[in-house]
Parts: sequence; C-alpha cells; structure tokens
Amino acid sequence: MKAYLQGLWGQPWRLVGKIAANAWLAFFLLFLLYAFSQKGGFLFIDSANLVVHEGGHLLFGWAGPTLGLWGGTIFQWLVPALLAAYFYAQRNRVAFAFCLFVFFENWLYTATYIADARAMDLPLVTVGDPDNAGHDWKNILSSLGLLAYDTRIAMVVRSLGWIGMVATAVWFRFLGGPQTPGGELTTAAE
Repeated sequence: MKAYLQGLWGQPWRLVGKIAANAWLAFFLLFLLYAFSQKGGFLFIDSANLVVHEGGHLLFGWAGPTLGLWGGTIFQWLVPALLAAYFYAQRNRVAFAFCLFVFFENWLYTATYIADARAMDLPLVTVGDPDNAGHDWKNILSSLGLLAYDTRIAMVVRSLGWIGMVATAVWFRFLGGPQTPGGELTTAAE
C-alpha cells in the first residue's frame, strides 16, 4: 500500500485546458464570495449535504446508537473525502479539487449545526418519526461535557472549513499545474 501511494504522488495530473481551469477557478471564487455573503447561513449546497447527513444516521445506526448519532456528520464528511481520494488516485485534478472543496464546505454546514447546540433554533430534520428528532450536536457535546463550548468549537470548525476551501482554490490555481507559454496547463511532472 505504501509503495502504491508513493507511486501515485509522482504521477502526472490529467491535462486541463486553460479555459476549463479558469472556469473552475471562477466557480471556486464565486462560491467563496457567495458563502461569505451568507454569514454562516444555509447555503444551496447544504440541501445535498443534509440528505447525505441523514443517510449517515441510517447507515451507521446499524453499529449502535452512539455511532448512529455521530454517523450523520461522519458520512457527510466521509463521502466527499472518499470521492476526493478516488479522484486523486485517478489524477483528475478538477474532480479532486471539487470534492476537496465540498469536503471543506461541509465543515461550514457542520459548524452552523454545532453553534446551534444550546440555542436549538435550527429546524430539525430526521428520517422516521419527527417526534423523536433530536439535535445531534446538543447530544454529542452534552455526552462529552462540552455543551458550554458549542460556539467556540463551531468557530474552530468553521475556520478550518474556510481555510480548507481557500487552500483548495489556491492549490488548484498555483500548484495544480503550471501554465506553459502556449497557454495550456501541463501536468505536475512536466
């Protein structure tokens, strides 16, 4: 496994044309501006994140109530992380960057949920009986004795999400492949 991963590191990325690379960079930058303008509110992509989150409760719930409780966030982060790993192995720079960007965007969504643990102002969504809906992060932080720190923890998670999204866009622009004089992006090995 170690040799395989070391071999991947030196493999060139697939070529991306200049127009496509600039379009994706524009997408990342526009999304960052959009997310910043929402001031921690619900983003349009969070509807998809919510579906994956709820699916995580069902999937991990088979392993017991504790893992079922954590399963929403675990799955919500795991899906884009695994997709990013897959596209990294395929050396698909665009798909890798997009999945990594979505992975870190999920941290913003999670931070909003964590910050709501004591206030419980957000509407709760659940699969199954809505009368049994509980606030994941209130229950998680309470069980860890950290409920009083919900907003501080959320601030750290949100900051890491922002750092990750910006770092992904910067990587895509500057480290994902230098431009040749002809304007086409090259692979990392060239």
